[in-house]
Parts: sequence; C-alpha cells; structure tokens
Amino acid sequence: MKTNLEIVPDLLNNKEAFSAEFYQRFQLRHAPAPLQLNATVAKNYLFPTFYGDVTCAIGIFFCSYKRALEVMPHPKMRPISMGRGRSLVVFSNYIYRNVLGVLPYNEIAMTIPIMVDPLLNVPVLPMILPLFKNFGYYCFSMPVTSLENQIRGEKIWGLPKVVQEINIEETNDFCQVEAKENSGQTYYELKIPKNGRATEFDVSANLYSVREREFLKSATHFKGTFNVIKHMALLFKGPQLPEREYLKIHNTPSAQMINHLSIEEHPFQLRYCCKLASCFDLPAIQKI
Repeated sequence: MKTNLEIVPDLLNNKEAFSAEFYQRFQLRHAPAPLQLNATVAKNYLFPTFYGDVTCAIGIFFCSYKRALEVMPHPKMRPISMGRGRSLVVFSNYIYRNVLGVLPYNEIAMTIPIMVDPLLNVPVLPMILPLFKNFGYYCFSMPVTSLENQIRGEKIWGLPKVVQEINIEETNDFCQVEAKENSGQTYYELKIPKNGRATEFDVSANLYSVREREFLKSATHFKGTFNVIKHMALLFKGPQLPEREYLKIHNTPSAQMINHLSIEEHPFQLRYCCKLASCFDLPAIQKI
C-alpha cells in the first residue's frame, strides 16, 4: 500500500462494521480532548480503536538478549530470556481494512516481549503462562502507511511510527510483506506461510511505550483463528538454518535497529490469520 499523506477533516462513519460480539465487550468513549492533527484539523476519536476484517501475519524470531536489552528505554524494562543468551523479536504485520472512524491502512509492529520491574526475570514462562501482570511488549519500530495514524500513534501512545510504503500480498500459500524507505529501497521482507495448525486466540496483552519521558501501558485485545507453525525444539538448540528464507533485512537506515538485534534466521513461530478482530485502548501512565 502506498503512503497516504492526506488528513481528511471528518471521521469515517463506519460504526456499523463493528457489530460482532467481540466489540460489545468494550465501552466506547472519547479521549479527554480532541487530537489536533494539523493546523486546521482536530478529531474527537472514540476509544478503544476498533479494527475489523484484519489480515495479520506474525513472525517470531530469536535474537540476542544482550542486544535486546540495549534497546530498552528504561533499566527496569527487561527482555524475556529464552535461554542460551537469547530473547525474542516479534514482527506483526497488519492489513487494517476496517478501522473505527479512520480510513484503512497497513502497519508493521516490531516488538520485543518484556517484563517491567520483575522481582525475578523468569526465562520462557511469561511467554507461555498468563500469570505475569507486568508482562507485555515494547515496540521499537512501527512503520505505517497513513500520516493520520502516524500522528495518532506518536501523540496518543508515544509509538515510534514512521510513514512508509508497506506492501502485503497474498498467494495461495504465503503472505508476503515488504516495507520500503522513502527512497523506494526495500529494507524489510517477511514471508509467512498460510498453513499451520488452526488455533483459536482470544487474547489481551499490554504494549509499553514512552511519550515525552512518560512510560505508558496500553491494552490491546484480539480474537481470531490463526494457522500456527511452531518450532519448539529450537529452545534447546543453537542457531539453525531454515529450509527457506523467511526474513530478509537489508542494510538501510530504517533497518539499523533490526540488524542490531542479531536475529537468527530460523523462525521460532509463524502465525497467519485472515479475519482478525481487535482493538487498542488509550494508554495509562506507569510509575517505574
């Protein structure tokens, strides 16, 4: 999808697209004040932001724990240890076809699973058991095709959004993602198989971010059937070579942070969902 730099003056009237049971769990409300998008346009969005008819393709890879720790913006934010000096990086790629009040767009969330101020940084278990209240994800990069949503993400949530071209194409077997620099040079490529074990997800998680020195926690919720491929044996092995190339990161400015993480070639998990329902709420300030 090409970049959309236009900011239309009115909210999209599309509440009827969000009548499914999932959305009935949440009470819509306005933020304390409208968001000023530019000199002439301010919008009074409803929250949480609803997303419908979403294609979601996720690649989870091992990376260097030491390098992931260097990315953290605060010493009390600790990457999840996966053993053998490794942590994880999660690439979540979205086609948002229906967004409450907002035009469609594509997005990539590049995150690291973390614990905030843990008494004990237990390896692996926070990724498996929903028992750790300070577990969540730190987003270190979030390309998006829409200027309006770049501004929303930065001003409301403190997310490191940047407007870039993001192409997400589907074949019979794969979902293929490509992100480009403003120069047109590709810097990120990910290929996610559409097959896998059908697994129902109905999940809530926290996304941690920083906005003008404030640490924020925002709740995200999603529901859908993912086709999942797991390579759990990799927990007990060192780096392995995959049967095909899934992730390719080029040597460009936008790729510097990704390359810094020393990501292993073989994916740990791959997930694909063609019909996801999700929402993302306003942030809360965290004292850490």
